[in-house]
Amino acid sequence: MVTLRTVWATDLSRRHHTWQVIIEVSLIHRGGRTKPRDVVGHSLQHMSDPFLACDTDGRITYANVAAERVLGPTPSLVGRVLWETSPELRVPRVENLFRRSMASAAPLDLEARLPGEGRWHRIRLLPGPTGLNVLLSDIHEQRSREEERLRDEEATARRAARIGELTAVLARALTVDDVVEAVADQVLPPFGATGLIFECVEGDRMRVLGARGYPRDFLDHIEGVRLTRKTPIAAIMESRAPVFLSSYEEYRERFPDASESAFRRIKSAWVALPLIASGQPYGACVISFDEPHRFGEEERTLLTALGGLIGQAFERARLYDTAYSQAHELQRGMLPSTLPVRLAVSAAARFIPAGGTAVGGDWYDVLPLSAGRVALVVGDVMGHGLPEAATMGRLRTAVSTLAGIELPPDELLAHLNDLVTGLGDAYYATCLYAVYDPVTGMCTVARAGHPPPAIVHTDGTVHFPDSALNPPLGVATPPFETAEFPVPSGALLVLYTDGLIESRDRDFDHGMACLAETLTAAVASHPPGAETDLDALCDTVTQALRMEKQAGDDAALLIARVCHLTRESVACWQLPDGAVAAGRARELVREQLAAWHLDELSMTSELLVSELVGNVIRHARGPAELRLLRSDVLVCEVSDGSLTTPHIRRAAETDEGGRGLQLVEALSHRWGARYGRTGKCIWAEQLLPSQAQPSEELPPGTTCMDGLFDVPVAESEMRGPHPPCP
Repeated sequence: MVTLRTVWATDLSRRHHTWQVIIEVSLIHRGGRTKPRDVVGHSLQHMSDPFLACDTDGRITYANVAAERVLGPTPSLVGRVLWETSPELRVPRVENLFRRSMASAAPLDLEARLPGEGRWHRIRLLPGPTGLNVLLSDIHEQRSREEERLRDEEATARRAARIGELTAVLARALTVDDVVEAVADQVLPPFGATGLIFECVEGDRMRVLGARGYPRDFLDHIEGVRLTRKTPIAAIMESRAPVFLSSYEEYRERFPDASESAFRRIKSAWVALPLIASGQPYGACVISFDEPHRFGEEERTLLTALGGLIGQAFERARLYDTAYSQAHELQRGMLPSTLPVRLAVSAAARFIPAGGTAVGGDWYDVLPLSAGRVALVVGDVMGHGLPEAATMGRLRTAVSTLAGIELPPDELLAHLNDLVTGLGDAYYATCLYAVYDPVTGMCTVARAGHPPPAIVHTDGTVHFPDSALNPPLGVATPPFETAEFPVPSGALLVLYTDGLIESRDRDFDHGMACLAETLTAAVASHPPGAETDLDALCDTVTQALRMEKQAGDDAALLIARVCHLTRESVACWQLPDGAVAAGRARELVREQLAAWHLDELSMTSELLVSELVGNVIRHARGPAELRLLRSDVLVCEVSDGSLTTPHIRRAAETDEGGRGLQLVEALSHRWGARYGRTGKCIWAEQLLPSQAQPSEELPPGTTCMDGLFDVPVAESEMRGPHPPCP
């Protein structure tokens, strides 16, 4: 018996009305095969959609021809349980859906790829009085369109994610190297690319700005290639559109003139992306592959979009590099290119700029003074920018000028404070000014808001001598306090700015301790008796204390090795009053130079001393003192109790005098005057004869020249100042 029942239904997926036929069939088994009894059953047997009938246990009692085609022949279907007919249906959810449909008497749907033709079908479970009818509808085309849509959405999402990731990385990239690294890490792996070259056009030639995956000789080969011939770079510069080359054959076909000489089969596929900024192309980014590569539509779209991001980031990085280079060239130009060479003090220095294009105000200098003394100075203008760098230049020039007139440290800082105060309330600076005297072995220090100096002894011990801390320049009120302390011969004086010892993770006290530990370890690592290489020590200290890749502040470091003049290198006398002083001075000079084997300088030195002593007799008051110093130069000094300033004047042809200081100027290498609390000292320097002049290179294992300077001694053995003149 066959019961036919029809109902009206709407299939929204096909967007039109269809008749849904629900047939309940009573079947008769004959010879082990089930056959419909009537015409309706015959029609059901040959309908286009697969149809199954199941009993209440899910066992198949009927399958039409379409079902046999989809699920297998009838002998293998009838009598089998529905969810055991194919692996695709052998899942718990099919049985669960069957039970739910039977229990609720409500239709349920399931989608699955069935065997046979392997197409997607919608399986509709229709409960009836005697079991469950199963109607299968082919939805393969619909499902394929849906999958294609999902693939497109996923591709769009991946593309957006890649662009987003690259955008974020490029936003953090500051320099050209950062951009090259970002593109190499974010773009090459997803596409399976192996090579990357950034080139820009300068005139009619190409310049390589960055590359990955190419040998050095190849990059040298393409450096400076002219754009007069047809190349991929020339093509994109003209069209502003990417060039995709899937194989070497395609490359040779499109660019026959450049194929052999330019690439020489190093790579097998390329995409050249134009680098465009402000609407103008300025170069190209070439991404290459080891094997031929077919560029799909998605890849072309994505690479074209990435090319715009890369172009903007690369141009921004080029501008950053240019600004960075100009800013720091300006700053380094304000620092001393070389440090003066004096045998009493040898020095090395380092300047470490902060990250970013803003210049800072850290600086250092070494200034030779009279009598073998040397001034060591470090400073730091607070803030970053061109105004701060300009202020640093002003201060360095002012220090050099004020040191040239032999101002003591406290007076020099007072003048600097006036200079900074005159710039306005927005300017502040710290400074440390130290004067080392190799005759006395003493160091005089004045510091305004600056970290204290460090003394490194020959055994590696480090200590920070007590020195009064004055307020920073710009807020201080003179007078400035000074400190004086002895420095052992062969010891190191270390001056630095706060940017060296302070960081985001290290406070001032911790930084001072780290500096002491680093200096001790570096000095102790040298063999006993061997000198510490000052340049190597500077590198060691800066590498140990400046671990941040992008530090927030500049840093300056100045390390000086000091030596003492021996007693035999200093001669001092009290001169008698009156005109006999000049003759006595000449006699003393002649005898002392003979003892030092400097007879060649005797005549000049006697003339200089005669003029200097004669100036005291005529224009100053006694008592007069004469001192000779032998170091890398010969120094003649005459002191008196007057504070009058000597000046060179132009004497007329009829004048009988007034030419003494002109003679001193002509005979000496340099001369000057310095002032003390009780008087002044006029000094003149002469260069030593070539055969008697000490070498600038000290013998291994010694600190200073034998006969001129003391060798290193322990602090307990360090002698005091030279005795006063007899």
